[in-house]
Amino acid sequence: MIVTGAGGQVGRLLTAAPGAIGLGRTDLDISDADAVTRVLADLGPQDVVVNCAAYTAVDAAESDVAAAEAINVAGPAALAGATAAAGAWLIHLSTDYVFSGAPTRDRPFEPADLDPDAIPATVYGRTKLAGERAARSADPRTTIVRTAWVYTGAVGGSDFVSTMRRLETERDTIGVVDDQIGSPTYAVDLAAALVQLAQTPPEHMSRVEGAVVHATNAGRCSWFDLAQAVFAGVGADPERVRPVTTAEFPRPAPRPAYSVLSGVSWADAGLRPLREWRPALDMALHARSLPLPRDS
Repeated sequence: MIVTGAGGQVGRLLTAAPGAIGLGRTDLDISDADAVTRVLADLGPQDVVVNCAAYTAVDAAESDVAAAEAINVAGPAALAGATAAAGAWLIHLSTDYVFSGAPTRDRPFEPADLDPDAIPATVYGRTKLAGERAARSADPRTTIVRTAWVYTGAVGGSDFVSTMRRLETERDTIGVVDDQIGSPTYAVDLAAALVQLAQTPPEHMSRVEGAVVHATNAGRCSWFDLAQAVFAGVGADPERVRPVTTAEFPRPAPRPAYSVLSGVSWADAGLRPLREWRPALDMALHARSLPLPRDS
């Protein structure tokens, strides 16, 4: 298994899996098609490439469109071109941001719920959706895995859970939005799920409708709910977290009000469902180190 984007939180975990080869940005810039061709020239038909590389700075992408397009669109297309030429299999990690997520929705998104004419609300979402389509066009065997709200929760990290852990020690109270609903996903669980997927015959996955599956921890919550759970999990008073509205904290890129992803497609593909988000969060908060993502 070759892992691109090995410097990211999911990529680092996958690289620790047995037999994995990690390629970080200094090893391979996926937006450079010539570099992709050169570095992946020795791919064989049994090889699996898991693409975790992405431009994920959601707000910065609004004014840095070219960079987002290079990594999120041209990159997956180049990787898919290489896997198609070699007969290898590309697993491409995508996002809940491909859905605009209207606040009136209350039913988890299935892959088929994506309107072919959909225009996601952010540059990040638009480029990730374009990247899905570019990869599938270049190599129809590509499998798309959409996920959401990924975190490691590690002390000193920069994800939401890690940030809440830090802010709990720095502030008496903190305001967190309560009108955005999604599915928190522990990076260790997602990495283990991707390892399991990579061990599945690609011919089996090619029979999945649209070759798109959703993989998140089960359940749903708001960012406020998640922040309160973090505080409670580290032994702090969850009432120190107060609910606020999205309107009170405007951002350059609008966040989906509702972006819960259904796990039905994952289970229907014969893959082991990810556990509920609360026990996953509890493990993250009490882990001495990040466990290796072995499929067991």
